[in-house]
Amino acid sequence: MIAKLRGLLDSFGADHAVIDVQGVGYLVSASTRTLSQLGAIGDEVVLHTEMLVGEDFQRLVGFASAAERDWFRLLISVQGVGARVALAILSALTVDEVHRAVASGDHAMVARAQGVGPKLAQRIVHELRDKAGGIALGPQSGGAATPMGSLAQDAVSALTNLGFRPSEAAAAVAKAESELGPEASLDALVRSALKKAAR
Repeated sequence: MIAKLRGLLDSFGADHAVIDVQGVGYLVSASTRTLSQLGAIGDEVVLHTEMLVGEDFQRLVGFASAAERDWFRLLISVQGVGARVALAILSALTVDEVHRAVASGDHAMVARAQGVGPKLAQRIVHELRDKAGGIALGPQSGGAATPMGSLAQDAVSALTNLGFRPSEAAAAVAKAESELGPEASLDALVRSALKKAAR
């Protein structure tokens, strides 16, 4: 499984780039948002990747961040959403915008992506609302995304392991973090979030 590529940008098109890794060119599909961040031909680039393998195809998909890759995985878990549609959504919306749309049930926002009709947008929002709690947004005010691997992310994971739904865990941790501040320890964050989730 190829999880990450570091190499030189050899060429790119409307929906893909070729990354030269020590003389081997990897064709990587990507969102227009990721492609726009790659820089100039010849520059060194780093892409998080997801390998898709089917009966008659192999496809490597690249992402500017691990969070974008995580959202891609969530999106393609929804029936009717393939790699092309998932990349269209990630081209139209930032990771934070996708999360806000799912968390708030704003399927009209998801439907802005090319090839996503109202029914599919509703299905995406409905199916991902609970799953998305483990990836990130903090307060409901639309605050900054919680970095993957941060204390808040670990606290959300701890609560979900205790049986709370991801969305409940994320909301409780967000409240605890806003009260305790960014300097709070993981232990304090989990204890405070548990009290809030249990109310």
